[in-house]
Amino acid sequence: MNRERTLARDVVATQIPSGDKQTLPQNARVFLHQTLGGSYTVQTDFGLFRIDGRDGDALGEQVAASAVVAPTLADGAPDPEAIWAQLRQVYDPEIPVNIVDLGLVYTMEVVKVTEPEAGYRVDVAMTLTAPGCGMGPAIAEDAKGKILLVPGVSAADVRITWEPPWNQQMISEEGKMKLGLI
Repeated sequence: MNRERTLARDVVATQIPSGDKQTLPQNARVFLHQTLGGSYTVQTDFGLFRIDGRDGDALGEQVAASAVVAPTLADGAPDPEAIWAQLRQVYDPEIPVNIVDLGLVYTMEVVKVTEPEAGYRVDVAMTLTAPGCGMGPAIAEDAKGKILLVPGVSAADVRITWEPPWNQQMISEEGKMKLGLI
């Protein structure tokens, strides 16, 4: 796979690790580092950036369909396994392990709501590997967007918390293997 690309159009990207938005111009040369979870991590002369999957065409990539095929439960509630599967599609742009296997997701709860309209909200409490990570809001927004694709979910709230503090012991066995920690 050719990792060097030339942007086909202007694209708004998120600078890593600050989380600042910046427009990368058409014809800019980038080096593709990571293509996980439907987003792209690229290197430019000005540092690392994350490009959203919906802008994959600017890199010459196929834009993937975003619908999730999953049944709802008998009462119309979203399938919790489908929600966890979506969370496993969320990646820190600097680490090739999803946020679930990194141990960043502390809780996931499906709540029936009646106001302003009936439906199901998914509440997630998660953390980051480092408190100063500017990518936190982008990662949380990515998680929220992926959760909202699950049939039966009408709202999602992804909250970043620092308690308990994250440590490497929270990484799953699969995550540790991918990172070469075991």
